[in-house]
Amino acid sequence: MPLKHGDVQVRAGAETDLTALTDLYNHYVRETVITFDTAPFSPAQRRPWLLSHPKDGPHRLLVAQGADGDLLGYATSSPFRPKGAYATSVETTVYCAPDAAGRGVGTLLYTALFAALADEDVHRAYAGITQPNEASGRLHARFGFRPIGTFTEVGRKFGRYWDVAWYQKDLR
Repeated sequence: MPLKHGDVQVRAGAETDLTALTDLYNHYVRETVITFDTAPFSPAQRRPWLLSHPKDGPHRLLVAQGADGDLLGYATSSPFRPKGAYATSVETTVYCAPDAAGRGVGTLLYTALFAALADEDVHRAYAGITQPNEASGRLHARFGFRPIGTFTEVGRKFGRYWDVAWYQKDLR
């Protein structure tokens, strides 16, 4: 069921969102260290990712859409690791369009995502946050994530090494 807040609607992502989702993600690939991908994607390359997030189940893709139809952001819950014993753990992430950051879109997306996961067989959620990123740390803390450790200099992008802090949220 879509969630509405003011002029923003949160709903399940669909193939019609693929180009906008790819454009948004590519901004972060090209401009930031928030993702460790280093080369932009085409929509065709991103399609398997989109299809790996069905409308139900523990692996979701939710999008926030403005009244004008623009994509304001998205949140996902994805498999934490591919081995069977990890099936009740998910890795979550949220990306906001640059002009939507700080406007509550991330909060709206995570509210809807965790509500959708409430009836799923999911025990824990994890999030990896490239450091420094105070805004993401605050968002995750608001949703009950707590820091559990940092991988130091785990990724190299833009000519330097970056740390990733890992956060955990208990879902049951």
